[in-house]
Amino acid sequence: MSTFKFLEDIDQIAPMPILVAPHPVLKQVASEVPKEDLEKIRSLLPGMFSAMYKAPGIGLAAPQVGISQRFFIMDISEKDAPPEPMVLINPEIVKESEEFSVHEEGCLSLPNQFAEVERPESIVVNYIDQDGKPVNLKASGLLATCIQHELDHLDGILFVDHLSSLKRNMVLRKLAKEQKRKR
Repeated sequence: MSTFKFLEDIDQIAPMPILVAPHPVLKQVASEVPKEDLEKIRSLLPGMFSAMYKAPGIGLAAPQVGISQRFFIMDISEKDAPPEPMVLINPEIVKESEEFSVHEEGCLSLPNQFAEVERPESIVVNYIDQDGKPVNLKASGLLATCIQHELDHLDGILFVDHLSSLKRNMVLRKLAKEQKRKR
C-alpha cells in the first residue's frame, strides 16, 4: 500500500471531473502508455482515485477523465474493508473462460444507469503496474467483470454497447433526460 500513500489523505484530494456519455473521448480507442509516461500516470492517480471513491465507483478508466491512454484504476474491496487499489497499465486479456456469467453493471460515465451484461466468467490479463512491473493476473467473478468493463473503455466501448439496441436506446434516453434535468 506504500505506493498509494496519498490514500491516507484521499478526502483532501480534488477529484478529476468524470466525462458523461456521449462525450466523444469515451468512444475513442486509447493509445498505449509508453514507459516514459509512467511518472505522469502516477501523478494522475490521486485525482483519479479521489473521483472514483467519491462517485462512488469500483473502477475508472483514463478516457473517463479525458485521457485517451490505456490504463485504468479499480478497487473492488468491500465497503468497510481496507482499500485494495489496483492500477492496470496497457492491460491485455490473454485468456477467457468458455463459461459466461451475468452481472449488473453501472458506469460513472452513465450515472444512475444499470443493466445486466454477460461476459466471460474468468480471464487472464497481462498488464504493467504503476511501478512498471509486469503482472499476470487470473481473475474471476466481480474482479473479472470489472477488468473487462474498464478494458472496454480503453477500446471506446461502453457497457450499453453490449445490450440490444432497444435496451441501449432506453438507457441512453433515460440518461439524456436526467442530464437535461440537472442543467
